[in-house]
Amino acid sequence: MSHAPYVPFTKEMKQRYTILVPTMLPIHFRLVTSVFATYGYHMEVLDTSGPEIAEMGLRYTHNDACYPAVLVVGQFLCALQSGRYDPDQTALIMFQTGGGCRASNYISLIRKALERAGYAQVPVISFSFSGLEKHPGFRLTLPILHGLMYAVLYGDLLMTLLNQVKPYEKNPGEAEALAARWTQRLGRELGSGSRIRYRRILDNNRQILRDFAAIARKKRDAVKVGVVGEIFVKYSPLGNNHLEDFLLSEGAEIVTPGLMDFLLYCVYNVLEDGRLYGRHALTRPIVRAAYKLLLKKKRDVIALMRRHGIFAPWTPFEQTAALARGYISQGAKMGEGWLLTAEMLELAQSGCRNIVCTQPFGCLPNHICGKGMMKLVKERNPQVNIVAIDYDASATRVNQENRLKLMLSAARES
Repeated sequence: MSHAPYVPFTKEMKQRYTILVPTMLPIHFRLVTSVFATYGYHMEVLDTSGPEIAEMGLRYTHNDACYPAVLVVGQFLCALQSGRYDPDQTALIMFQTGGGCRASNYISLIRKALERAGYAQVPVISFSFSGLEKHPGFRLTLPILHGLMYAVLYGDLLMTLLNQVKPYEKNPGEAEALAARWTQRLGRELGSGSRIRYRRILDNNRQILRDFAAIARKKRDAVKVGVVGEIFVKYSPLGNNHLEDFLLSEGAEIVTPGLMDFLLYCVYNVLEDGRLYGRHALTRPIVRAAYKLLLKKKRDVIALMRRHGIFAPWTPFEQTAALARGYISQGAKMGEGWLLTAEMLELAQSGCRNIVCTQPFGCLPNHICGKGMMKLVKERNPQVNIVAIDYDASATRVNQENRLKLMLSAARES
């Protein structure tokens, strides 16, 4: 088998290259790129969509590839062929956990596609805490990680409040505009190069809560629909055919667990590996300290939400992890692993009993930990209504939306 050439991202490239970021979480990723701007990286989040992206991806990857990989490849190549970017001054970045999921092979798929399309000179950076690759011009330092932590928490808070306000706003578009203004403001702060002060972070969170609470809302009964599943199709409008827009058009309130829970899940799994297999003995104290820090930061936001009293607060991660026990082993950690099951249980416990489990067709971890756990979850929680939706280049949007309409119809009847 031929391997596509590895092109390192050098220190010289850092000064003059634009780094393209694939779509997934629009608010979060804009804040993340602002943090990197502080440290001299010029990143741009791609927000393109349309059937041509999947078609481009299928042209340069085989059709058995994971659907998110097809979309990422297609979006990158569409951007390079658009004429907006100089291929000799452009790099790509891919976020990876480094686990046993096929996502750990995305880098190779992207490089092979670039070579076939005539862009072999374009560097592909692996953003991974597991050190899958080394790039002289790209390093994750402690100050960068510190900023990224707050970018994720800000993103989760804005996403949560937007979801809780948008279905009820009297003036359509007001919540979206407020979220955009706050994303821009927080991006300027995180990208200004100044020292991050925690008091400022907390003040911003309080003001965000006040601003969203001030939006005029109408009283009405809306069906709450939770969204779980494989991380890309769970969050990305490109990956899930604009699932949130469709659910909103049907009058539903969307409840989506935050990105911080996925990061905590990844850190928790390292500690669990140590407990089960004795691994990571040298780094375990550092990982444990990071885990406690992330838990505390999330708890601080939960406390602010509870004191504010208007919006439904997040569930503490420790409680989410505990819910999975008795259902699935926490040694099951391929892809979203046990967290997928835990999030379904968390949603049910919080009163959101209608759940969409999104998964790329053929994604084995999700079929086991998502669709495979649905029967047990529903047996023990008979009030829960779960529908699994496959997303793939060959899946039709009409079929997906019809299944969602059936779920919503059943929810309204009950």
